[in-house]
Amino acid sequence: MGEPHPPARRIAVEHALPRYLESKRSIDDRALAPWVRDRFLAELPPAPSILEAGCGTGVTIPRLLSWGVDAGRYRGIDADARIVPFARWLRPRALRRAGYAVDDGRSSGSGHRADADFTVADLGVSFAVGDALDAMETAPGVDAVVAQAFADLAPLDRLASAVDAALRPGGVAYLPITFDGGTIFQPDHPTDDAVEAAYHAAIDARPGRDVRAGRHLIDGFRRRDGDLLAVGSSDWIVRPHCGAYPADERYFLGRLLGFVESAVSDGDRDVEGFGAWLSTRREQLAAGELTYVAHQYDLLYRTPTE
Repeated sequence: MGEPHPPARRIAVEHALPRYLESKRSIDDRALAPWVRDRFLAELPPAPSILEAGCGTGVTIPRLLSWGVDAGRYRGIDADARIVPFARWLRPRALRRAGYAVDDGRSSGSGHRADADFTVADLGVSFAVGDALDAMETAPGVDAVVAQAFADLAPLDRLASAVDAALRPGGVAYLPITFDGGTIFQPDHPTDDAVEAAYHAAIDARPGRDVRAGRHLIDGFRRRDGDLLAVGSSDWIVRPHCGAYPADERYFLGRLLGFVESAVSDGDRDVEGFGAWLSTRREQLAAGELTYVAHQYDLLYRTPTE
């Protein structure tokens, strides 16, 4: 019998996005502010309903389980029609390999939920392709919204309003890994400041993007009727150890340099010496000498209880 979802395997081979998202898992895990996470968990009911904006490959599922959230309902939304089938294919298999009991409705006598792609422990999990803000604006009063590495991709005023629309009274929005305008490479290079400025300008030029989303979202939530419960730093720090990078982090850095190259080379953002800068950075990456830091925030917001 062949694999039940062969298109997802082809996605993994033909499209680099799944590997990129998986390659940054270890980086995200190091970055998450533990006190913001703990306050988030303390605000959840025993079996919460959770909506995730920009769910990617579904990495939030194993995190929730490791944090003790093993009952309730999780719904992940992502706009990329290539990544959602991959999440449906990969996540239950990865959870089984990690030792979790996963019910996808294929076994006889299954108690699988009709509204879920699969169930792990008592947590029903489903993924859908769609606009996450649209989904939030029409959500039926969920207990929690999760939006990791998402806020800098969305118009902040609409995002904050969508959070309020999605949550029940007293519900919480957990927004970890929210970029806030720091892109640092080491060792120092004389072109660093010009490259960073051009890279950030290219991001800000895209509709709805904001390289200082972290600080602006802090201010935006403070102006709303709810409470900004916690803020913590969640900087990405990727550095070599004895000339090697952990997990798949060398691939992550290579992709990131590609993002910088595309952004800086686009349009009229001509940076003198950029070619030499990029060649140097790629040589440092190959030699296991390149360090990268991105400045980010984790935020936790609670809607009014009445």
